Amino acid sequence: MAATWLAIFLMLALSSIYCIVSHPSPEMWFQGLFPSSVCLANARTNTFYGIMFDAGSTGTRIHIYTFVQKNPEQPPELDGEIFESVKPGLSAYVDQPEKGAETVKGLLKMAKEAVPRSHWKETPVVLKATAGLRLLPEPKAQALLSEVREVFEESPFLVPNNSVSIMDGSSEGIEDDNETLEQTPVDFVTSFEMFNSTYKLYTHSYLGFGLKAARLATLGALEMKAVDGQMFRSSCLPKRLEAEWHFGGVRYQYGGNREGETGFEPCYSEVVKVVQGKLHQPDEIRRRSFYAFSYYYDRAVDTDLIDYEKGGVLEVRDFERKAKEVCDNMDRYTSASPFLCMDLSYITALLKEGFGFGDNTLLQLTKKVNNIETSWALGATFHLLQSLGLSH
Repeated sequence: MAATWLAIFLMLALSSIYCIVSHPSPEMWFQGLFPSSVCLANARTNTFYGIMFDAGSTGTRIHIYTFVQKNPEQPPELDGEIFESVKPGLSAYVDQPEKGAETVKGLLKMAKEAVPRSHWKETPVVLKATAGLRLLPEPKAQALLSEVREVFEESPFLVPNNSVSIMDGSSEGIEDDNETLEQTPVDFVTSFEMFNSTYKLYTHSYLGFGLKAARLATLGALEMKAVDGQMFRSSCLPKRLEAEWHFGGVRYQYGGNREGETGFEPCYSEVVKVVQGKLHQPDEIRRRSFYAFSYYYDRAVDTDLIDYEKGGVLEVRDFERKAKEVCDNMDRYTSASPFLCMDLSYITALLKEGFGFGDNTLLQLTKKVNNIETSWALGATFHLLQSLGLSH
């Protein structure tokens, strides 16, 4: 039973913010894994802490976890979390690495307030960068990471080796099913050791399929070096739109098809090319429901498909319906992001053509479970604490 509990926990705790985690039931099956109330006060002698930074393309997030281990024979229990984020992400500071590191320093101040001074020297702090930094030129990404590492070294916390790094994609998305493990490509399977047990997991991170990279791919700009005056156009954008977008240290000019078609059908034809035939589709996809986070959640909130605080359950067809509504009436959505039509169409194509979901596949969208952020960061912190010998 304990092994089953942990396997289920890992699927949630290590899942990527872009990732979709599967389960045969749409119910909130994982609520029991988290405490119903969170309190960091009254630290006990068997209480310890971990600080994990998630440096994504849209922002940098800090997770300050509190754990309690009642005895060495049992896994530690999550006792609480403090979470905060800042925007933009580190990749926005590609040419100003010192300023990027300052955003991390600001979040570290929260950690000093949350963790008792007596625990500072034994509380590890780690930053793992995901999509945004992966797309930067290696020297620029390393310059950013180097500045962050200096901030960590100046802090009072425990700084492990390789404390600042770009995350290996195998740690980001997790799905667990024996049949899938037997039939999946070899490089989609990884072994994960925790609490003296080894787990075999299906996991793969698709570089270039995050929302911002998908926008560039749809515009035809991902593999091209933008030059002054070059305009990238798409039928997914309002016809009269002409604007600039700074991403990864590059300035892109983009706009709508002034003479061509706009709307869902031509837009969908563009975004399908970004995903079609490029993702592995396990057979179990067709008989599962899923949990979705990150931009799936954000775009569902932006278009009133779900409530910001409560989340909700959607079918894949709901994203397609909303994409058609927005794309075929772009003039009515001028106050929203100019990429709203493109983003919704891309999400629809990624779910249907990429992952192979059906129109009626259920998606549970949520940000928190009992006030704990759903993120890979929790499982990564468990693993970090064990590797440092701080838990058993």
